Amino acid sequence: MKKTLAIILILSMCLFAFVGCGGSGSQGGGDEEVVQSETPIVVGYSNFSSKFSPFFAETAYDQDVATMTSVALLNTDRQGAVVEKGKTGETRPYNNTDYTYYGPADLTITENEDGTVDYDFDLRDDMTFSDGEPLTADDVIFSMYVLSDPTYDGSSTFFALPIKGMEEYRAGMESLMSLLYKAGRDNKDFSLWDEATQTTFWENLDKAGEAFAQEIVDYCVDNGYAEDVAGAAAAWGFETKADATALDYFYVMADAYGGDLSSLSSTETAGSSLADLGFDPAEYAVGVKTGESAPSIEGIQKTGDYGVKVTLTEVDATAIYQLGVTIAPLHYYGDKEKYDYDNNMFGFDKGDLSTVRAKTTEPMGAGPYKFIKFENGVVNFESNDSYYLGMPHTKYIQFKESQDQDKLNGVITGTIDITDPSYSQDTAKAISAENSNGEVTGDKITTNTVDNLGYGYLGISAKSVNVGGELGSDASKNLRKAFATVFALYRDVTVNSYYGEAASVINYPISNTSWAAPQATDSDYAIAFSKDVEGNDIYTSDMDDKAKEEAALNAALGFFEAAGYTVKDGKLTDAPDGAKMQYEVWIPADGSGDHPSFMMLNLASDALKKIGMDLVVKDLANSADLWTGIEADQVPMWCAAWGATPDPDMYQVYYSGVESGKDPGGSNYMYDIADPELDENIMEARTSMDQSFRKQLYKACLDIIVDWAVEVPVYQRQNAIIFSTERVNLDTVTPDITTYYGWMAEIQNLEPAAQGK
Repeated sequence: MKKTLAIILILSMCLFAFVGCGGSGSQGGGDEEVVQSETPIVVGYSNFSSKFSPFFAETAYDQDVATMTSVALLNTDRQGAVVEKGKTGETRPYNNTDYTYYGPADLTITENEDGTVDYDFDLRDDMTFSDGEPLTADDVIFSMYVLSDPTYDGSSTFFALPIKGMEEYRAGMESLMSLLYKAGRDNKDFSLWDEATQTTFWENLDKAGEAFAQEIVDYCVDNGYAEDVAGAAAAWGFETKADATALDYFYVMADAYGGDLSSLSSTETAGSSLADLGFDPAEYAVGVKTGESAPSIEGIQKTGDYGVKVTLTEVDATAIYQLGVTIAPLHYYGDKEKYDYDNNMFGFDKGDLSTVRAKTTEPMGAGPYKFIKFENGVVNFESNDSYYLGMPHTKYIQFKESQDQDKLNGVITGTIDITDPSYSQDTAKAISAENSNGEVTGDKITTNTVDNLGYGYLGISAKSVNVGGELGSDASKNLRKAFATVFALYRDVTVNSYYGEAASVINYPISNTSWAAPQATDSDYAIAFSKDVEGNDIYTSDMDDKAKEEAALNAALGFFEAAGYTVKDGKLTDAPDGAKMQYEVWIPADGSGDHPSFMMLNLASDALKKIGMDLVVKDLANSADLWTGIEADQVPMWCAAWGATPDPDMYQVYYSGVESGKDPGGSNYMYDIADPELDENIMEARTSMDQSFRKQLYKACLDIIVDWAVEVPVYQRQNAIIFSTERVNLDTVTPDITTYYGWMAEIQNLEPAAQGK
């Protein structure tokens, strides 16, 4: 689950990694004369992990490094819509201005009579990588095959698309690591590997695994979460025997991950990775043939030197975003000697991505900048003067590691020119204090804000908060609605206190940035959890805060009573079977209450006490504890934030599989919502490219989710990018920055101010 959440976060934060990599650009070819500045522009960034690969980056910050050096097959406009005519350019209006968008290719989509869908890409024939090598269809096909390989374990889910022949190609092969782990240390069958390999595997894994687990134990003990191994394991979300050793604990985790040691290493770490401790999962990532498989993917076809066609077996409205893969140079990440399209050779041996992994720390592509080095916490870039949208106006750019609390000060003192501080009411006040006009944009600092691609929420587990074990019964829904009604009451005061004008309250579990988000002007728009158990409005326009609280608590009592609670004299006195008189809500607020929803929880806790319900607020010093707790079904309610994607597809978070008899998918088991109608709507929305039709279906989905009361939408916050007004030529910054079209989208035009630094 943690890896799934990490992938969602990466994809949402790094839109340009898969769509619009390197920027869309509002110019077409760079014919104008450019006088390049050699004054470097410094951008403040959070810490990097040195995984700068377009295939294997795991954090938003690493992905942005890859983005600087790369281009993607497809780009997006300022509203998140895909640009289908990248070669010729598409002009689209935004904010009363017409902008023309370009990209590496034109795209033609054809829905065939047999239900398949063809995506035909026609590439520009004048593009080169930063080392001068031409970019062709072979590079696109190589990149797609890397993402489709049976051993690929990066964040892209390209391989999950319904591409014709994809399942047949990926069948009949598993990674050596997976096979070794499943076979066990006592295996005597050495038909697929030799005994020495097996012995070394287990010896190194034992040693590294014990040290890996011990770090977690030490962390938990040092911070007062546990006193021994078993306690540490429990605090981390795992159950071990009482006298467990660190090595025992490690294998409990490894078993929970099904032997996926790569995911275990990156998700459960308390500091060091398994590779740091002497066991590198990448050494065992090579594929081993276990059965028959297709030699190629039927649905990925080369149609010319600059043409590629991808055929899907069915309509998938979300596919277009996944198809915008980063175009990686075959000659750099792969082996040209191993590429022969006609003979099913695609630049590497199937099941062996070692050549691709070897370049993880040194990215290269056809983007606006070339990666030079990463040292002393600074990533150094130099312009790619052959960039297809024109020579960058600034020769050198640096991404400098900075703690969040130091980002604003870096702009003030002159060590940083551009950065993204956490934007709260306090941050806005600090910026305003620096500008002589007392505003967030002035003579020292210029602030640009956009809605974050995601939203803050309060989650309620249907598995933990229900009546009689019936997760979807009316009684269970009413129990959750009782809590949700009280939480919802305090959203306005909480969000305003923490964010001021930098965030707003939302009423549906979807980011306001989405085209599918209901609008206040819609006839059926509703304030979340503002009706009582009879469907009547809880509040009236003339109520003051005290009256609203009384009304909310009366409504909550109505829901509790409908759930089966005993109510006497305005208080709860007894709970029905399976329900409780006390519940916990977890919030990762650093142990100090530093979280946008913390005030909401405490106000709700105080209010619920008045009617006899005990809500315990658990403030976590380590946010990782939240996810381990959720995974272990220990968290009844919690506060967090979802990242989103340009397409509002709800499969990953809300699809349960009950309508098809399949196991629940994605992150849905955080909520354990299981509703056949919801499943059907989610799947039907995927089969249409009609946006208005899909919006109607998603509105129906949102209403079902609210009715289950497993999620209370709380806030839509803003992200801020701040620029030094004195050191950056603001006329060259990407105009009309949006959630989907960030400041890097036209970075080739960016210049330092005339006076330099």
